[in-house]
Amino acid sequence: MDLRDLYQDIILDHGQHPRNFRAQEHPSHFANGHNPLCGDRVTVYVTLEGERVKDVSFQGRGCAISQASASLMTEILKGKTLAEAEALFRGFHAKVTGGAEPATPDALADDMERLEPLTGVKSYPARVKCATLAWHAFEAALRSGATGATVKTE
Repeated sequence: MDLRDLYQDIILDHGQHPRNFRAQEHPSHFANGHNPLCGDRVTVYVTLEGERVKDVSFQGRGCAISQASASLMTEILKGKTLAEAEALFRGFHAKVTGGAEPATPDALADDMERLEPLTGVKSYPARVKCATLAWHAFEAALRSGATGATVKTE
């Protein structure tokens, strides 16, 4: 099995069996994300404990890439500080857009590696929005708090 096949298997597994796919009863933050070009929709729920992500989950529907990205994101961000979450988003966004990658702290190297299966979307610009939708919703949730927000990727 080559690396591309392994990455495809990871995306399909997370797409078909997403982790942390649930609403939170009393999140401290949440946001809705929508990609009108393909119809992907996601709601990201976040519970903070101080400056740390105590819980993060999502609900929504969309393609395997958007679901897998949201699933991997929730697994990776649980327990992270807000600064670590921001560093992971910046690094991930750079990888999927082909942009200049910022220095990622060594402590987050394993987490960045777990996101590697999604980086193939940089070859398909229309799919970048699928891979980043949940991440943009996570950031919008942090900005909006318990009142919620909606973010569109176009």
